[in-house]
Amino acid sequence: MSSISSAATTPERPLVVILGATATGKTSLAIALAQRLNGEIISADSRQIYREMDIGTAKATPQQRQAIPHHLIDVVSPDETLSASEYQDRALQAIDDIHARGKLPFLVGGTGQYLTMVTEGWSPPSVVPHAALRAELDAYAVQYGPAALYDRLFHIDPVAAQAMHINNVRRVVRALEVYYVTGLPFSQQKGKSPPPYRIYTLGLMLDRAVLYARADRRVDTMMTVGFLDEVQSLLSSGYDRALPSMTGLGYAELTAHLLDGEPLEDAIQRTKYNTHAYIRRQDIWFRGHDHGIVWHNGERIDTVAVEDTLRSWLKEIGV
Repeated sequence: MSSISSAATTPERPLVVILGATATGKTSLAIALAQRLNGEIISADSRQIYREMDIGTAKATPQQRQAIPHHLIDVVSPDETLSASEYQDRALQAIDDIHARGKLPFLVGGTGQYLTMVTEGWSPPSVVPHAALRAELDAYAVQYGPAALYDRLFHIDPVAAQAMHINNVRRVVRALEVYYVTGLPFSQQKGKSPPPYRIYTLGLMLDRAVLYARADRRVDTMMTVGFLDEVQSLLSSGYDRALPSMTGLGYAELTAHLLDGEPLEDAIQRTKYNTHAYIRRQDIWFRGHDHGIVWHNGERIDTVAVEDTLRSWLKEIGV
């Protein structure tokens, strides 16, 4: 494609979004299209931000990342956090940098909040942290479990709850904190300022049974290539199981095997079941934020046809 640097100061700057549930094939499609269209990839995955967590987060391989530049992967340590607003700032900076170099940005991932923070311009509520309230909510999660804390949020604000993982105590605490301080649901307190991009959103879907089987095979592959060793290494490095990074799919379950003696087969099966549940939550989010997503079957997608469609779209918007 031609350079897009001439469009960098206009509202017509292009952004291609590739979204879909876990294991639908987003990474391979994005890399193929980025290679054909002079693009770079910005990850929209809340787990791939962590360094030292490669296998369980299904990051692009070093070879893939060498072929196409990837942004917002490996940006924090497992004991650090990256707020949604911080992610938004970094993603917008990456998009602008890619445009400035005359390339096409691809925003790729399955974390709904990250995607909508960028594409819809949402701003999180400006409520200052309340240490005492947070301590109370954290203690509740320790005493009764993350699921019980999540249930409190779900009854108050199901929209916000559906956008969060049940074990992500940090995000659940924040949503409850905002509600208890302001009296208004977290999901209703976001400001909106659409970004200055022309956005083409491509979604990948699969039949649910096919997708579950595909996700299960990916878990098995992760185990074969060393997922358990990766979790053991993280624990041996001193990363606490209560960290948000360690509550991710597979990490929490394998930690229970390593620290609590849960049979490995049970931990693996629980990882698969929890992945299925996450896929269902992703689908709910995408349906609720479908503002013109062009859906494709992940097994039958014609990459050349998609490339032609994107080239035509770029031409239409003057790039």
